[in-house]
Parts: sequence; C-alpha cells; structure tokens
Amino acid sequence: MSFRFARLPVLSLAGFLSLGALRLSAGSPPSDIIYLESNSTAGNSILAYTFNFTSAPVLTSTTPAGGIGVFDSTFALGPFDSDQNLIENQNGTLLFAVNSGSNNIAVFNIHPDGSLSPVHDSPFPSGGTDPVSVGLNGNTLVVINKDQDPAQAGTAAAAVLPNYTTFNVSPGGQLAPVPDSTVSVAVGSSPSQALIASQDNVVFGADFLGGLVQSFSLDPHGALDQNLPQPLPSSIFTGLTGGRLPLGMRTHPFLRILYVDITPVSKVAVYTYDPQGHLTFVRAVADAGAAPCWAIVNHAGTHLYVTNTGDNSIEVYSLADPLNPTEVQHFMMDSNNGGAVFSTVIDHSDEWIYVSSEQSGATASVSANAFHTLKVGADGTLSEPFPPTVLPVTSTPPVRVQGITVF
Repeated sequence: MSFRFARLPVLSLAGFLSLGALRLSAGSPPSDIIYLESNSTAGNSILAYTFNFTSAPVLTSTTPAGGIGVFDSTFALGPFDSDQNLIENQNGTLLFAVNSGSNNIAVFNIHPDGSLSPVHDSPFPSGGTDPVSVGLNGNTLVVINKDQDPAQAGTAAAAVLPNYTTFNVSPGGQLAPVPDSTVSVAVGSSPSQALIASQDNVVFGADFLGGLVQSFSLDPHGALDQNLPQPLPSSIFTGLTGGRLPLGMRTHPFLRILYVDITPVSKVAVYTYDPQGHLTFVRAVADAGAAPCWAIVNHAGTHLYVTNTGDNSIEVYSLADPLNPTEVQHFMMDSNNGGAVFSTVIDHSDEWIYVSSEQSGATASVSANAFHTLKVGADGTLSEPFPPTVLPVTSTPPVRVQGITVF
C-alpha cells in the first residue's frame, strides 16, 4: 500500500463501521481519518472520524451509502461474521462499501479534503445476496455474497447461492461483472472475507460454517480460478471438542504465509502458499484468548494481532519466526457496555490500531457499537490511552456495526 499525501481535514464521509486511516503531508498536523460503516437497516451510512494522536477521535461527517444493512435479532453465528466490509484503493481515491441488505456495493470518490461523493451509477449490484466483504487487486474487485441476511430468507433472492465473484473497476470507479467469474459455494457455508494475498494474484476466503479454506488465483481478466477447497487438518483438533470453523485471515506482507483463526478452539493455523494459491499446512499455535475472529499483520511483518471476540482481547504474537508465531501479550480491552471486539486495522506508521466493537447480544447497550484506539509500543505490545469511541447510532431500529479497514 502507498501513502496518501496533501490531505486536509475531512469535511464529509459515510459508513457504519469500517475504518480507513489517512496520513497527512509534512507541514500539516498529522492525523488519521477513520471511516466506519453503520450497517443500519434503516439506511446504511459512512461515519468519518479524525484522530490527531493526542486526543480522542472526533466525528467529522456522515454520508449515506445508498442502501441498507442487515440485522439478526438472534445474534447467531454467521450473519455478522465478516471482515473488509469497507476498503479503499491503493491510491486512496476510491472507497468501496457493502450494502448487505440491498445486495449492492457503494463506490465513492475520495476527494483531496477527505470528503466523499458517489461515483456515477453507484451503488452497483453485488452479483448475489448479502454482500459482506470486498477485496481489491489492482482494478479487480473481489466480492463475497454471504447469503445470510435474515430479512431476505424465503424470498426469491434466497434461491441464489452464496458466492465469490469479481468485477472490473473502471478508472472512474464503476463496477462491471467479470464474465464467468462467479464461484458458488454451499448453502449455509457462510463465506466471510475476501482476502487479497500480499504476494501474486491470489485470493483467500474462509467458508466459516462450511469449515473450508478457499483459495483462488486471478487470471489476467480478473476471473477466479478456484483451487480445491481445504478442510482444516484433523491434527489441530486432537483431544478438542470445538467445531472446525475457520474465520479471520491475513497474509504476511512480503512472505507467502497465511494465518487463519480457528474460532471455537482458540488457535491460529499457519500455512504457506505457492504463486497459484495452493496451500501447505505448517502448524497451529495456541491463542490464550477466547474465540479468535480476525487478524492483522503489521506492515513491517514483525507482529501478528488476533482479535478474540469471546473475551474481548487482542493476542499479540512476535513473528521473529513467521512460521511459528510466539505470544508476547494477551491484551484485555475496555468492555464497553457489553461490546465484543471484532475487526482490527493498523495505520501506516504501525503505531496505532483501531478495533471495531459490536453489540454482542440483545441485552447489550447500543453504546457497545464503538471503536477502540490502541497505541502500539516499540516492542509491538498494546495499550489503550483513550476510552472507546461510541458511535452515534440508535437502538431503533437495532444496529450492529460491521467492518474495518485502515490506510
């Protein structure tokens, strides 16, 4: 990823929960701009916060996303389990956001002052139902349609299988489906993340409830070439009773290594991959937390951070040996009125991490929808110098924030 320069303070932006951090040029007060996506069924929007590194983040604007989000009153596994709901392109000129309840993708121009405006014809059909995750490889956008929106169950849309699909992105940000690019997966398999590998033209995904790790190579036209899906190795589960549910993924920034969270048994699987995305299992390492869901690796490739939704913590691993992550900190987060931490992103300096917190159950306060601002020490360990930033969302209709990305 490249840096963005000559940014002025944000004037307007939109989303419910997804994050994008932005570095200002030399001579301007340094700050990050954080974008979040609201995921409201009454109208999805993008929230923008600025953070100057010395005081708590400040809300600067809200922008409609042109669609609606999803909500499941049962808080069951699946519907809310997704990452990369909101991302920016490498140049910081386009923002892509899912409208899960409207089956489309919103695309915005990001202006020099950080404000947003929809590109012509946005939003665009997602190629399925309940889009939850997007990843960008050059001018190819990968979209995951989870097909688990409770509001669409029993409708004509429910007949569409969950899938992975791709779009060509024009210079103006318009999306055009890549012919013959859609790969459907099993009903109820709950695909959750469109992870673009750091090396080669490779895409990874986790069929969360299907128990499979997916890998694809992208051809020159942007079509997906699916490799044989892999179940998690049986050796990981010896003596354990938890389900075989892979979820959050991240690749090493400059090595062909993939890290995969295994939620029910609190482990992280380590794989290597070849230029076509074929995977080789190396080992699984323990996580002292409960229910690891999402992961990031810092840009320097020295530390892996795993978000543990079950006990509201972040597990910090040293990657001195990147094939054998070693735990160096079990960092407990502020509980924030019943919130559960989910997606995690790190800014370009590798000095600040932003973590989304979601309302985790029907009895949790709406103020659980928030995000955390964490300071990264020189040794990679974490502290939380500010209280969680509560998002300006209401309990009617009920909402649960989704997604996070940082630039």
